[in-house]
Amino acid sequence: MEDIEVVVGRIGKPHGIRGEVTVDVRTDEPERRFAPGAQLMAAAPAGADRRPTHLTVDRARWHQSTLLVTFEEIADRNAAEAARGTVLSVRMPVADVPEDPDEYYDHQLVGLAVVDTDGTHLGELTAVVHGSAQDLLTVRTPDGRDALVPFVSALVPEVDLAGGRVVVADRPGLVSPFPDEDA
Repeated sequence: MEDIEVVVGRIGKPHGIRGEVTVDVRTDEPERRFAPGAQLMAAAPAGADRRPTHLTVDRARWHQSTLLVTFEEIADRNAAEAARGTVLSVRMPVADVPEDPDEYYDHQLVGLAVVDTDGTHLGELTAVVHGSAQDLLTVRTPDGRDALVPFVSALVPEVDLAGGRVVVADRPGLVSPFPDEDA
């Protein structure tokens, strides 16, 4: 069975002087993914100095609504600052799909055709950008532009994985350009 890489978090700013960091959680199971001893794959942001490719959770705790994690490989505040922006992920079987029918992994969405509510082809979904308020779908249009569409039900009323498409309630300026920009 094939495994996939699933993002579970991103390292934020340091907390204190002993290497503890904030983590922007991207999983429904933070207690499982950030349990002491858990091994996470680590991908440094583009342009960063060489960093560990794996991090081991030493301890994790909640402070108000923020997850604070100490990793065995991050010893002090300087190392914690250098790790800022690192994306944390795990490998899991592709068969482990979300139980909620309105939840999707990035790999399920990337590559799908994007159509409007009338079925007109708008482009291809090339990436999912995870934001603090909501996720954004990156749509590459036939003319080569990238458009960002908020992944909310009012603008994305249907995701048809079996049909290989995402329906977007397009309006001028969202995916298709404003009429005066066509000229």
